[in-house]
Amino acid sequence: MQKIEANSPEAQSADLVRANIEQLKKLFPELLTESANGVAVNVDVLKALVGDKTATDADEKYGLNWHGKRRARQLALTPSTGTLRPCPDESVDWDTTQNLMIEGDNLEVLKLLQKSYAGKVKLIYIDPPYNTGKDFVYPDNFQDNIKNYLELTGQTEGGARISSNTDASGRFHTDWLNMVYPRLKLARNLLREDGLIFISLDDSEIASTRKICDEFFGEENFVDCMVWKKRYGGGAKEKYLVTLHEYILVYAKSLDKIQEIEVPLSDASVERYYTTRDQYFEEKGPYRTHPLEAMKSFEDRLNLRFPIPTPDGGELFPKRQWRWGRERMQEALDRGEVAFSKTRDGSWIASSKQYLKDDTGDTRSAKAFSIIDGIYTQAGTAETVEMFGDARVFSFPKPTALIQRIVEIATSNDKDALIIDFFAGSGTTGQAVVQQNIVDGGNRRFILVQLPEPLDTDSREQETAANYCDQLGKPRTIAELTKERLRRSASKIRATHASQTSTTGQLALENSSQPPATLPDLGFRVFKLDHSNIRAWNPKPADLAQAVIDYQDNLTAGRTESDILYELLLKLGLDLCVPIATRQLAGLAVHAVGGGVLMACLAPAIASTAVDALATGIIAWRKELAPAGDTTCVFRDSAFADDIAKTNLSAILAQQGIQNVRSL
Repeated sequence: MQKIEANSPEAQSADLVRANIEQLKKLFPELLTESANGVAVNVDVLKALVGDKTATDADEKYGLNWHGKRRARQLALTPSTGTLRPCPDESVDWDTTQNLMIEGDNLEVLKLLQKSYAGKVKLIYIDPPYNTGKDFVYPDNFQDNIKNYLELTGQTEGGARISSNTDASGRFHTDWLNMVYPRLKLARNLLREDGLIFISLDDSEIASTRKICDEFFGEENFVDCMVWKKRYGGGAKEKYLVTLHEYILVYAKSLDKIQEIEVPLSDASVERYYTTRDQYFEEKGPYRTHPLEAMKSFEDRLNLRFPIPTPDGGELFPKRQWRWGRERMQEALDRGEVAFSKTRDGSWIASSKQYLKDDTGDTRSAKAFSIIDGIYTQAGTAETVEMFGDARVFSFPKPTALIQRIVEIATSNDKDALIIDFFAGSGTTGQAVVQQNIVDGGNRRFILVQLPEPLDTDSREQETAANYCDQLGKPRTIAELTKERLRRSASKIRATHASQTSTTGQLALENSSQPPATLPDLGFRVFKLDHSNIRAWNPKPADLAQAVIDYQDNLTAGRTESDILYELLLKLGLDLCVPIATRQLAGLAVHAVGGGVLMACLAPAIASTAVDALATGIIAWRKELAPAGDTTCVFRDSAFADDIAKTNLSAILAQQGIQNVRSL
């Protein structure tokens, strides 16, 4: 039985350096050599493979560079020493939900999510701090980021107070780049091959962020720099031009894997363009028109020059040529899909009709626009003020409709998509995902990550939010407000559902043209970042004997079976919402995860007399579950009465085909 210790691969987050080396080994095995520190890349061989002129370490080269970039890159590759502890009491619908709300430093959380969610995320949306001189910038610590995180968020004593990245600092842009760089690097790993990332930004860092994304995703995977018109007017505070917009930077992981981005027409587009009715209205809906005469840029084609009959019995010739040939034109005329109108001089104009519904009866889709208009930032403030009883607890939250539009654009062809926002803030993304599921009957899931940034009553902007946390009896942090917003939005949707189904017998929620018969997943599981449950060997030279005794149980004191079990899920690459069943076998609780992929007995004591019955029970349950792959069994190392009991249990399991037996 192999013991899992703090430095074991099973006890750590994904080792990205090792993964990179393995990929190089598959492609170019001759690149790898041995050094005093183990496996190394032979730079001379690399230059030979790609050519001396291609490989360069010159100081003058194209790209974005700043002080700390090398360290930021290395920080992304350093495995996390943390875990995510489950908090069912703070969750909604813990037993059934597939959504996650994670409280913690998003750099560490992104590392911990690598094994379970790499290559599974369809959409990442983030709204990082805009670097205005007021916003919090995450202060990463290369030596012990978990310890640093706990201190800075007030969860342990001795840490320095969090400070803003003020614009008076000489490292104003540098600190922001060092913050966002490793997070974007890790985020890319989570995306599916057809995944997309949307990043909200203003003018402060749009240029540098695009350069970083070019580095990670490649310039060829740039999709667009969308413009969000966030205000409809005003702006007396501006010194020069009145700024009405922000940006949403869009990149694909692999643009050649992305299908055409088409979405259902917005209500505004329908109201603006699809206004005319004819005899086919009941079947096809209203229509809009397009000129039937070809643009001047079209190639001259004689077969597109012919007359068509007009309503008054005459003939209409194109000034240059039609867009359609004779056969297609005659078909449209027969089906009533050509509209005629007269100009001021009495001449006829022919136009094609485009109905709201296509030939299959489905509402027509269209390419998404790169400008988002009609959704203003005031709406985000108004909806959260209403939700929190007239208390303005968030500063300029993004409107739900804005994020919902992004979700619709990115996942219109995948309604089961996984969506991540690791700068969750006001929790708008979670609500937007639910709202879009209501609209189109989807089963999208969300993972939100938010730092428990302390709120300060001395700050005018944060005083209301801090006082609101006091009213709730919760810690004064942003993350507490994020969770509360998710709870309140779910309650509002449930109340609307109950009210409207009781009065009309139908579900008619806001923004829903074809409401579902049942509500989507409104819950979320809460997890919190903390030190690993598996303690590292850290002897005290003054009392080495006692240190050895203390380390006989290498699990952190005060942790529950649930804490340990969910760390196993993370470190073994299982989904944090995977089904878990529990049975009593030989008087001990045994957990079967993912249909038997993982089976764990984490009882603090396993008597020698219980070994046979425990092993037999596990074997029988595994046969009943019939997992598709191998099963890993895990036990507490200190639970066994002696090594004989541990060896016997491992041997019985191995005889029945369970070879992966581990202890903690």
